Amino acid sequence: MSPARARFVLLAGIAIVLPAAAHAADEATPAPVPQRDYLGETIVVTGERETYVESDGSTAMRTPTPLIDVPQAVTIITSDQIEDQAVTQLGDALRFVPGISMESGEGQRDEVFIRGQETTADFYLDGLRDDAQYFRSLYNVERVEVLKGANALIFGRGAGGGAINRVSKVAEFDMPMIGASAQVDSFGALAFTGDVNVAAADGLALRLNGTYETFDNHRDVYEGRFFGLTPTLSARLGPDTVLYATYTYDDDRRVTDRGVPSLNGLPLMGFDETFFGDADFNDATVQAHIARTRIEHRFSDAWSANASVQFADYDKYYGNVVPSSTNGTTVTLSGYESTTDRQNLIGQANLVGEFETGGIGHTLLLGAEFTTSDTDATRNQARFGANGATSFTVPLAEQIAVPAFTLVPQRASTSDLTTFSAYVQEQLDLGVVQLVAGLRFDRFDLESTDLVTGFTGARVDEEVSPRFGVIVKPQENLSLYASYAESFLPQSGDQFTTLDSIGESLDPEQFENLELGVKWAPHRELLLTGAVFQLTRSNTTSIDAATGLTVLDGESRVRGFELGLAGEPVDGLSLNLGYTYLDGEITESSSAGPAGRTLQQVPEHSIAAWARYDVTDRLGFGGGVIHQSDQFASNSNAVVLPAYTRVDAAVYFEATDTLSLQLNVENLLDETYYASAHGDNNIQPGTPLNASIGARLRF
Repeated sequence: MSPARARFVLLAGIAIVLPAAAHAADEATPAPVPQRDYLGETIVVTGERETYVESDGSTAMRTPTPLIDVPQAVTIITSDQIEDQAVTQLGDALRFVPGISMESGEGQRDEVFIRGQETTADFYLDGLRDDAQYFRSLYNVERVEVLKGANALIFGRGAGGGAINRVSKVAEFDMPMIGASAQVDSFGALAFTGDVNVAAADGLALRLNGTYETFDNHRDVYEGRFFGLTPTLSARLGPDTVLYATYTYDDDRRVTDRGVPSLNGLPLMGFDETFFGDADFNDATVQAHIARTRIEHRFSDAWSANASVQFADYDKYYGNVVPSSTNGTTVTLSGYESTTDRQNLIGQANLVGEFETGGIGHTLLLGAEFTTSDTDATRNQARFGANGATSFTVPLAEQIAVPAFTLVPQRASTSDLTTFSAYVQEQLDLGVVQLVAGLRFDRFDLESTDLVTGFTGARVDEEVSPRFGVIVKPQENLSLYASYAESFLPQSGDQFTTLDSIGESLDPEQFENLELGVKWAPHRELLLTGAVFQLTRSNTTSIDAATGLTVLDGESRVRGFELGLAGEPVDGLSLNLGYTYLDGEITESSSAGPAGRTLQQVPEHSIAAWARYDVTDRLGFGGGVIHQSDQFASNSNAVVLPAYTRVDAAVYFEATDTLSLQLNVENLLDETYYASAHGDNNIQPGTPLNASIGARLRF
């Protein structure tokens, strides 16, 4: 039996053995402790507005823990806020999370900095890894959770600065519903969504979410379209057992827009609409199939278990001509195309015990996870002119003339990744004091072949990642916490497409997060949070000056604090406000740059605020502010993205009990700004004033 199959059998065995273990443990333990829920249970009722606060902290702990008792900073964007802001794509929603700055992702993927740590892979769907490089839609999402700081115990490798989890809409047993929405903006972009939930039979519910969206903005040439369809099923297999099954098909096609180059240390001004690419070549397509099933079973009041299996297939292509520099008179460009074909299989099982011994409350988590990921990737380089140059220079103009080019194979690889993880976490409730301690073991086994050079690399990493937390509760609605957590990232990067001879032999990068925080819920519909933290990234590669060899002496550090307020302070007013201060620098010279440099795309100050106030039962107004201080486009510290403040506004009108209308205005003051970058010469201009009108039906 192969190691991969052996681990899969082991995981399946765990899922079978857990019930027996839970039954035996239940017979030996005293009565369970009632579930802690200091903010009150959240019950989502379609057709009725909730607020911007969420009490569920289960993603951060993998146990039924209220968010107020989670010893780390978490920002949640609820479905109501998503609807009120009229956002349809994950990247647009994340702009309203302080502590996150957006990377432009080469115009073809979600990519972010969380607490100064760049990632293309720390994205999750219902707690399961969704690591391919593509843009994610929100049509089938109930809420977005941003869990900050190192998260290896819950998520495994990566998640050094944090993780982004989308919680899916599921079929509801007692909620027959039909919903539809449509919106159009001043650039001509359209979005249509549908949501149907049917109680098909006793103990059986079906739900279908779908969307069709077209893209447009102020940039020349830019356009695109997205189609998504997600059927889900919920089935009660017994009084204590529920099965969920979901399939998602997403099909995305859009122009690959790499933005504008820089000039004299700033984004090139006066060319915010100019497309520095080839309209016939700059194209990105993704087809994603994600099938997932989850079974939940409660053995008793004290013990429960869940097991999930997810298979995902991603087929991606993108081609682009990209600006690399300008002197103000001419611009130099290059180009390439890339394909990625990836299949992920993930299995996960968790056993949760909630019981009491000797007056001490216990919440015990035992779990295991197995994953495989097979990736085929290619890249072909564009060659220009008779001599096959890898770049070309043309006059700088409002319309860039791209000469003919040919494509030459540059690199190709195949990789096979297998991981196995086992973890344990204990939450002790001593009354005023709660303790959290956990360990996760990860075995990371990567093999790759460079199909151009013929080099075959392999590495195995075995890491233990701890998590510790202390929560002090002077009263039930107030938590003061201190926490320590670690994570790691193998030297193959976060996409694991290929290994070279250097990356094959080096130890993983390490992340350590220290955090002190407070969470206070004055009432069940309001949560105030604050946290101060230090995040250290070590084992970063550098070149030894004496030997010229690659060593692991590099280090960077981010210190900061954040404040947040979410919920409904008074009737009719919903808020989600946040501020983050970040101080990020390279502390030990590395391949990223010399010691003393400021980390890329880490604004010192960031503010994200959104509010809605309902004047009457029918009429409401909304508004938002995004502010980021200036930041460096890359670790070279040679190009600055200037500080900016964007103001948004909205009007809501409930025409009938089933029909609602809304007007959203993005960038109300028509601010010129540059919101993201991919290095010094791929800088994305922000969208100017843009209005959208939407209508929503619910029956």
